[in-house]
Amino acid sequence: MLAGLKLPTDPRWVNLAEKNIQEILSDHAYCEQKAATNCITIIQMFPEYEEVIEALMPIVTEEWGHFRMVVDQLKKRDLSLGRQRRDEYVNQLQTHIIQGGSRDHQIVERLLVAALIEARSCERFRLLSTDINDAELKEFYRKLMISEAGHFRLFLDLATNILPKEQVMARWEEYLLAEANIIANLELRGDRVH
Repeated sequence: MLAGLKLPTDPRWVNLAEKNIQEILSDHAYCEQKAATNCITIIQMFPEYEEVIEALMPIVTEEWGHFRMVVDQLKKRDLSLGRQRRDEYVNQLQTHIIQGGSRDHQIVERLLVAALIEARSCERFRLLSTDINDAELKEFYRKLMISEAGHFRLFLDLATNILPKEQVMARWEEYLLAEANIIANLELRGDRVH
């Protein structure tokens, strides 16, 4: 599994998502918007990390472009962008962020959470790219899956450039276990990306 995710998505998720196209596309659009916002937040919180800023600036643009692409998919289907909803998955992941410590530790925690969200999104987009019946969405999600995999890798690489790789990977393993527990206990819903 990508990035060592410990628990694969229940295969029934794609069928549920397919029955809720407007909801899944709306939720996906907001996930892209939040991904862009998260990169901006990291830049604002950690302006002294020039390598991170340089790496995240193009991601902000790309994620906002993905937001627009998802909204276009809604328009093509005469569907509207729904209201943003709480992302219980992300909220639960963020409770595992270790507060305090050095600036290096603080930014690495944020980068690892961002990497994990991208890894799970990539895994879900892969399922949509292979199992959804809509041929256009199949190709759409194949392209986005590739992009998300690149983002996941970038966040993880940035983290290992800040702290020793073995330390980052040990923390990554802790996040993977926590994330599997979150996935196992969340209700399986077809109207959410996560």
